Amino acid sequence: MPTRVHEFAWPDRVVVGTIGLPGARTFYLQVRAGTQIVSVALEKEQSALLAEKIDEILDQLITVEGNPFSVPTGTPIELVDNDKLEAVQEQFRTGAMSLGWDPTTAQVVLEAYAITEADADAHANDEDGANETEMLLLRMPVGTARAFAKRTREIVGAGRPTCPLCGYPIDADGHICTLPEV
Repeated sequence: MPTRVHEFAWPDRVVVGTIGLPGARTFYLQVRAGTQIVSVALEKEQSALLAEKIDEILDQLITVEGNPFSVPTGTPIELVDNDKLEAVQEQFRTGAMSLGWDPTTAQVVLEAYAITEADADAHANDEDGANETEMLLLRMPVGTARAFAKRTREIVGAGRPTCPLCGYPIDADGHICTLPEV
């Protein structure tokens, strides 16, 4: 089964953004290099974990004596990206992901794999693309990775507010708090 790889070595833009209202948002990881744009769907939890793990990698690299990779402690102002997603055409829904570090290029490396039929029983009868899988291979310089993580945390945090009593999200049309019985 051949794998179609969407590869970005030095992307112009890497962001997580959403489409929809809080409570019904779809998260997308969108990468652009020149005119090539790829958007892959993510779960909110995948987005949050991705930002957390990227920051962990960068924070660990800062501790290397002399910070040889010039890892910034915060987001470089010139890399802040608060723009909306560009035209979204979902390439695939992300299942497994891997994250690593390439010291030869000083880049964070992300691999995102499409959900397979084994992962998604609902799509088991999907004949289109049954012989092809997809993946995103993304390499981000340290400053871009730091900016990506910051924006992703902000996007994840911009959802529905949490009920201070039960901890569940409060919908726009109200909330019935279901406290456990004492």
